[in-house]
This record gives sequence, C-alpha cells and structure tokens, in this order.
Amino acid sequence: MTPILGETQDGKKTTRSDPKILPGTVIYDVKLTLTLPVALSATSGVNAIAHAVEALYAKNKNPITSTFAIEGIRSLAEALPEITAESQSLPAREKAQYGAWLCGVCLGTSSMALHHKLCHTLGGSFNLPHAETHTIVLPHALSYNAPAVPDAMAKLATALPDSDGDATKGLNTLLEKLKVKRALKDFGMKEEDIDKAAEIAVSNQYPNPRPLDKDKIREVIRRCWAGEPARVDL
Repeated sequence: MTPILGETQDGKKTTRSDPKILPGTVIYDVKLTLTLPVALSATSGVNAIAHAVEALYAKNKNPITSTFAIEGIRSLAEALPEITAESQSLPAREKAQYGAWLCGVCLGTSSMALHHKLCHTLGGSFNLPHAETHTIVLPHALSYNAPAVPDAMAKLATALPDSDGDATKGLNTLLEKLKVKRALKDFGMKEEDIDKAAEIAVSNQYPNPRPLDKDKIREVIRRCWAGEPARVDL
C-alpha cells in the first residue's frame, strides 16, 4: 500500500503523492491472493520489483530503503516462479505478499526514474496494460542505466537467482521462468508509435542516474516493442 495516486487525462499519465491517499486500515490475507490468475500474479510481482529496483539508485536513496529493496526483490524473485509452478502454494503466496509490501514501501519513500517514466508514457499515451508494461520495460530500462549505477547493479544481482553476478541476466532469466509476454507489440502497440513514445519520454527532464539520450531511449523502446532480451550495450 502506497501514498501514490496515478491519473491519466488527455493521453498523459501523472502521479501525485499524499499521505491522505492511504486507507485507514489495510488487511493482508494471503488466501485472497489464491484466485489471482498466475499470469497476473507474475506481472504484478515484477511490477513490485520495479519499484525496489529504482529505489536502489533513487536520488533520495538511503540504507533503509536499500535494505527493504533487496529483501523485497529477493522474496519476489524466489516466490514468483514457485507460484507459476503451483498457484495454490500458500508459502509462496505469503513470500510474495511480504516482498510486495517491502517494494511498496520503496515506492512510497523513493523517487522513481527512467523505468517509471517509460511505463507512464506507454500506459498513459498508448493505453498499454500496467503490470505487463512494467514487466516488459524493467530489464531494458535497468540495462540503460546500468553503466551509471554499478553498485546498484551488484546489489541487485545478489537478490536475483541464477544471475551469476549479472543483474540483467538475472532479470532476463526470471522473466523466462515466469513465461510472461516480453513484447509491447503483443499488447497492441504499433511500430510507428515508437518515435512518439521516445519523444514523450524525454520531453520533460526528471531525476535519472544517466542522462537521457533520445536516440538511445528510442532503441530501448524498440527493443521493448520487439520483445528482445535486455542487454547492456547502449
């Protein structure tokens, strides 16, 4: 649960944060998650991971949010493949709920960067589904920022199974295990929309560890559209 509210109007998504947005009471009951479809469980979990990933290199990061981020990512990276294999596993669902809560704290206390800007652009301007878009974009946005955040990449790699010290590999492997769709074109985005998306994504400057290069951001979006594995070469 976070103090963040997202709103889409006239093809643009904006967010605002206010403690008043939080509900007075939140009840976490893992049994209520058992009927959540496996595919949506997977993409929603990766969406949560994205909050924690960007908290690791946020402008206002601190040791507490970084600790929450790593623990949240590790918990979800372990739980989501288990849920994919056995959707009714209570231990896996409990671990996922715990990890999602930690990642939610990260979102509520940290500034977000390129990944979230791209997802807001794609969702708000092209009506792409929220969790699925986050899942597709995350490894590519992270790979773009990787050269500027070696410490965050090293920490992230420790939280991802089968990463072999490479966070990008770890994320690619996780998405393969979850059997999720990897291409924005599968959700209706047209190839001719790539240029417009890149233009919107760089139109307003925002905190990001690496300067935004329009041509490179366009290539990031193209790879997301095509469904290519993420790689650190931009």
